Amino acid sequence: MRKIIISFCAAALFTASVPAETVFVTLEKDNAVAVVDPVAGALIKTVPVGQRPRGIALSQDGKTLFVATSDDDTIRMFDAETLRETGKLPSGEDPETFALSPDGKLMYVSNEDDSEVTVIDIAAQKALTKVKVGVEPEGIAVSPDNRWVISASETTNMLHWIDSKTHQIVDNTLVDPRPRAVSFTADSQQLWATSEMAGTVMVLDSAGKQIAQTIKLEVQGVSSDLIQPVGVAIDKDRRYAYVAMGPANRVAVINAQTYQVEKYLLVGQRVWNLAFSPDQKRLYTTNGVSNDISIIDLTEHKVTKSLAVGRYPWGVAVKP
Repeated sequence: MRKIIISFCAAALFTASVPAETVFVTLEKDNAVAVVDPVAGALIKTVPVGQRPRGIALSQDGKTLFVATSDDDTIRMFDAETLRETGKLPSGEDPETFALSPDGKLMYVSNEDDSEVTVIDIAAQKALTKVKVGVEPEGIAVSPDNRWVISASETTNMLHWIDSKTHQIVDNTLVDPRPRAVSFTADSQQLWATSEMAGTVMVLDSAGKQIAQTIKLEVQGVSSDLIQPVGVAIDKDRRYAYVAMGPANRVAVINAQTYQVEKYLLVGQRVWNLAFSPDQKRLYTTNGVSNDISIIDLTEHKVTKSLAVGRYPWGVAVKP
């Protein structure tokens, strides 16, 4: 009986030590990925991954971590448990951001220097085609219904609507200057886009491909030239949208039904990107200049912790 009790206690202890979720953060100047246990609020380790890592995402099954190592001109693949490299994808030059198709079969990569999007077959580790877009493409997203791939061209000030079946541009939408990031709502009916230079967030109707709402971000006591929105995330029920505001050092909390800003949350310096926890009860932000991430409780819309992770955190992905 004593052995059984000891074994049970040991098993319980082991189970308790397993993180409920893991946050992966690319460290642009450390050439590494930080691995964080957000529930414990602890940095577990940092792992070298290649030169200037930025974009990051997990495969649908959570087994593979994709990291864009821009100065290596490749997307590296890692085992999400061991972080051992398992392969490379032919991303084209200077990959920064990328998006996965809903079925997990294709990857779409922004190539800023070449003004194009590279389409990759992940299983074959092969580039299928390249789509010519506007100047300096960065933000990219695939609609959850797999109808559209959106490429945001920063210098052309356009969103390009790429048919996911033909990989042809079928429409373009002129938007506010320097669009940085794009994100679809879960029902694919809306596309949200940020404008770094105008300090705005635009909500587009996917059917008409036109701007339906423009939300101006303004913070009392903060100069307008510091309000440079970048990453945007909308919860699955389209209750709230969250926008990283760059050197304004804040995240805007926007009511996604009324399009009113309800709150500005002070986070770290130069907040770039953000990601939900799997249950969408927390939000994680990467703060490039202060070298940390912020953990936000979405029940109370309150920053609960800042955690140092390394030099110039940029991208973030969350594993259940």
